[in-house]
Amino acid sequence: MTPQQEREFREYVQARRSGLLRTAYLMCGDWHRSEDAVQSSMIKLYAAWSRTNLETADAYTRRIVTNTLIDESRRGWFRRERSYSELPDGIADGTGPEERLAAVSALAKLPPRQRATLVLRYWEDLPVDETARIMRCSVGTVKSQTARGLQTLRDLYEKSNLAGQGAES
Repeated sequence: MTPQQEREFREYVQARRSGLLRTAYLMCGDWHRSEDAVQSSMIKLYAAWSRTNLETADAYTRRIVTNTLIDESRRGWFRRERSYSELPDGIADGTGPEERLAAVSALAKLPPRQRATLVLRYWEDLPVDETARIMRCSVGTVKSQTARGLQTLRDLYEKSNLAGQGAES
């Protein structure tokens, strides 16, 4: 890698790291695991940086993070281990901590592909075709995973204590 490419890579990582960490956290529900996934993804990105187009680097990096988290979730010990830490900075204002914790908790209960789809579609605000490209699946799969994930979140929300609180406010 040339010194120019090294500098571009460092600048890219510094500019995107915190956003990638938040996205990874929403996908896996574990701050430490999201840090590990982003770090692993940056190593993979570094290896491919000389072949990476800066215009498509964000999509490529999201794909690496998404695939890393989905691959890790297929390992048995990740399903058994649960660790929780503080929520990352940058959560939208307008809801109290109880609502945010309930939303993150419900998101963590989704299967990895549904969770990744919802995070890419609604947190990253990506269109269906871009999400399909990142997840390496069809547009129809993205749509069905999104619908199933949203329905599961609705069901979980209705079962939580917060469902009744929202009606009283």
